[in-house]
Amino acid sequence: MERPVLVCGLGRVGWRVFDSLRAAGLSVVVVDTHLDPDDPRLAGVKAVKGDCREASVLERAGVQNTRGVLILTSDDLVNISTALRVRSLNSEVRVVVRMFNQNLIARFGSAVKNTVALSVSGLTAPVLALTAATGDAIGAFKLQSGPQQVSELVVTTESEIAGRTVREVAALHRFIPVALLRRTTPPLLLDIPGDTALSPGDRLIVTGAPANLRPLLARSRGEILAGVRWAGAVRRWVRTARRTLAEVDLSVKIITPVLFFTLLGSTLIFRYGLKTNWGDGLYNTVSIAAAGSELHGEDQPEWAKIFLSVLSLAGAALVAGFTAILTNYLIRARLGGALEVRRVPDGGHVVVCGLGNVGFRAVEELVALGERVVAIDRTNDNPFIATCRRKGVPTFVGDATIAETLRQARADTAKAVIASSSSELANLEIAMLVKEFNPKSRVVVRLADPQFAQAVRDSADIKYAVSIPTLAAPAFAAALFGDRVQTLITVAGHTLALIEFVVQENDPCLAGKSLRAASIDYRFLTVAIGDREPGAIPGHRLQPADRITAFMALPDLERLLRREAVPQDRTVEVREFLVTARDALILMVRTSRHCDHEQAEAVLATTPFTIADGLSKGEAEVLLAHLERERVTARLV
Repeated sequence: MERPVLVCGLGRVGWRVFDSLRAAGLSVVVVDTHLDPDDPRLAGVKAVKGDCREASVLERAGVQNTRGVLILTSDDLVNISTALRVRSLNSEVRVVVRMFNQNLIARFGSAVKNTVALSVSGLTAPVLALTAATGDAIGAFKLQSGPQQVSELVVTTESEIAGRTVREVAALHRFIPVALLRRTTPPLLLDIPGDTALSPGDRLIVTGAPANLRPLLARSRGEILAGVRWAGAVRRWVRTARRTLAEVDLSVKIITPVLFFTLLGSTLIFRYGLKTNWGDGLYNTVSIAAAGSELHGEDQPEWAKIFLSVLSLAGAALVAGFTAILTNYLIRARLGGALEVRRVPDGGHVVVCGLGNVGFRAVEELVALGERVVAIDRTNDNPFIATCRRKGVPTFVGDATIAETLRQARADTAKAVIASSSSELANLEIAMLVKEFNPKSRVVVRLADPQFAQAVRDSADIKYAVSIPTLAAPAFAAALFGDRVQTLITVAGHTLALIEFVVQENDPCLAGKSLRAASIDYRFLTVAIGDREPGAIPGHRLQPADRITAFMALPDLERLLRREAVPQDRTVEVREFLVTARDALILMVRTSRHCDHEQAEAVLATTPFTIADGLSKGEAEVLLAHLERERVTARLV
């Protein structure tokens, strides 16, 4: 009987992980403190109500006989305590722990054996960033060559890829096709014939570098994504001065010119009325107005004495008022935000609203992708603000639900806006405001409830409303299979895992086998071999230490991890061949039958003949493809 997976904690993330496991066909046992026995989602599932930190509760759930434990509560201390308790009850079971504290994630996983700690923000931020940067991302992962994304291309009548073959489009835009979904035929997964022509209405799931997919995704949706626009130096400084003045309080705007014109008028009176030079006139004005100094000399005319008295009184009042108002303005720390405006692009950037765990990770991913980013957060004491500024990201303190704050960050001309605050209502309000500025703007909205996210997408015309638990759940499920599984994606109801495996020395199933034959036998789609693309090394034979990154279905993944032997029951029979293929056939017969030239000649004389037997399905198909290139008619027996 298959051993079940134990899930501890059925919160928002827990339920989504539970659904992912069930969709993958795995048996599940759940533990939660607030279980409802009548919940229809638990039909047919063993459920234990209680505190997952207690040994008795875990024992009732069968922790000693599980294939893996997922601990998914929203409390780091509860999760760590449960993980240690599970390890004491079962020293070999794999444990996957949800954790918020970024500093503990790597340390806890390395300190407790066979344990993986994952962060929801760390898992979902790359998808949010790629969605904002490119317009779509079903999933995201990283290779040695850089970040990659999985996206969906919709073929329309006006699309540039309509009528072209899958092979042609993939070579032109440097992506790897993962699945082809059509309305009238079953989906083609992982192994799509390259000569398949794309028709309007087809949906092609592809994976590749964001830089390669971005223009194609934009054109397929009719979008024109502007690059970052920077004004000239003069315009930028004028814009900075204008926006800085717009940020200044009205009282400061009033008293500053009054003080300036008072000083100017007094200097003119000294220059032309009392016949001083310009320097003495300005010095006397400032001395009397700011310091209350006296102008010595009894020979001054009567009007000058009156003027000096008025200047002394008015200057003292103006200087004191100006100092008080300006100090109050600076204490409220608005000048820093005003000066921050200078570094905001005119357009083509990405605005991130809300610098929590998810928002800050999204900023990091966008910076890594080379995007220009502007951030907004409403709390001045958020430690992520200083970190963002050190990364060169202009960061404003303000409420992003206020239109003026969004305009300050130029959200109206931004390429995309990510609403990633912890308040779903605020995120929705931000999205509505941005849509008012620019109805075609790309807005990525962070939500929790997947049903609410779907309703927002359907009814509010906000296409990129995403459920964070839904995005994170597949990665937690994937972690059960080991560090080699980076993520899971769902395509047409099928769960596909992105795996990374290494060919071992003396591997009986993989070492020395052609990559194409192995991919057919174990049904996987190669994405990379180390840091190389599979297309760069055609006909590659697997060697020890080769690191393969590939997509495959979960049942096939288990076969591969167990290195389950494939049937060697295929035979290839040659029916007919041209004279030009004779030399190539003789070489193949000699290699497969270990015979000399004369014996191979005799075999070819008895057409039809068996060129090779005892082959796996993959080896047989690779041989058939090779014979076809030599224009040899052959069949698989």
